[in-house]
Amino acid sequence: MSAQSRPDVSAPGPVGQAGSAPAAQAPEARLLTEAVTRLRRALRSSIRTDYPWETLPMAQVELLQVLGEHSPARISDLAARRRLAPSTVSGLIGQMISAGLVARDVDAADRRASVVTLTDAGREKLAAWTTAHERRIDAALGALDDDARAAIGNALPALFQLAENLGGEAGDGASER
Repeated sequence: MSAQSRPDVSAPGPVGQAGSAPAAQAPEARLLTEAVTRLRRALRSSIRTDYPWETLPMAQVELLQVLGEHSPARISDLAARRRLAPSTVSGLIGQMISAGLVARDVDAADRRASVVTLTDAGREKLAAWTTAHERRIDAALGALDDDARAAIGNALPALFQLAENLGGEAGDGASER
């Protein structure tokens, strides 16, 4: 990132300081929002270098990740974990079934319900996606100086806590790290 496009990160005051005015928190929130947006965009576009055929929408990737950790799962459970409407998840699952990434089966505990599981193709797609992203992030981290890498490493627990505070599933399992 060039010096011109790098935001000023010298905003005063700690984020979330008790008793601080909302205006004092706004610069940190704005900068973090910008950083997260840029990271997602940069990772998504740069991944095509290692994984040019990657076309999986992020919503489907997130469902594959949940299923990789919690499978089999009901549509309602997936919807709750991703904080999405069940109809949205059902539509995504339908697309993923058509792509051969997941399968719908009868729930052994309640034969009236169905569950979704990863197929071998889904596991392979998720593993390839994860490996490609980790490789790109590792290369980008390797280009940073030791202080910057240490700062990112030290910030990870706080970022996971922030995700939990936002109420997102992104913090699920973070306490196990």
